[in-house]
Amino acid sequence: MSSPQTYYIIDFDSTFIQVEAMDELANISLQHHPYKAEILQQIKDITDLGMTGKMAFDETLRKRIDLLEANKNHVDQLIKVLQTKVTNSFIRHQDFLSSNAENIYIVSGGFREYILPVVTQYGIQASHVFGNDFLYNDAQKIIGYDTNNLLSQVNGKVKWLQQLKLQGNIIVIGDGYTDYQLKESGLANTFYLFTENVKRELLIQHADQVIASLDDLFNY
Repeated sequence: MSSPQTYYIIDFDSTFIQVEAMDELANISLQHHPYKAEILQQIKDITDLGMTGKMAFDETLRKRIDLLEANKNHVDQLIKVLQTKVTNSFIRHQDFLSSNAENIYIVSGGFREYILPVVTQYGIQASHVFGNDFLYNDAQKIIGYDTNNLLSQVNGKVKWLQQLKLQGNIIVIGDGYTDYQLKESGLANTFYLFTENVKRELLIQHADQVIASLDDLFNY
């Protein structure tokens, strides 16, 4: 009898990349804002509340976008920054990512517009990349996001995985509370708390294993 297929559900922010993309976008869009430092700190604080499960994800998304004052040009600049911020162990294991592309999914509460140009350079299939979608006005200013997208909602990653109906051994690799929820829901078999870029102490108790880098994935 053959062993079950293994699938990897990988987070983007602070996992595939070293940083939080929305924080980086704010750094670009608020470059000349007189209260840049204060607003950046607000955005970072909101991100941290969401990542540790202290604020509902949809609320963190809405609050951060309201503070951004970003447009399409800022997003284009962000993509170039993020392409230089890929996590070191993901760069080292690019062969693993490309050779297992059929079984790897990038699932993020971030936005596909800037995730796709980063992860597809490492062999990830575009059809296996799931994230939110920005909404723009006629002047190309970001005015919100598609609230019909499951990943914009509370328990969005759980709803997404339910819909995908993967059958096999499901491993989640991420740094945040929404990643842990996939294991908590019973839909995933294993939650690896990824700490190469950030270590969220509150999540250690929920992890099956704490991995300091992608290298550790091959040691368990």
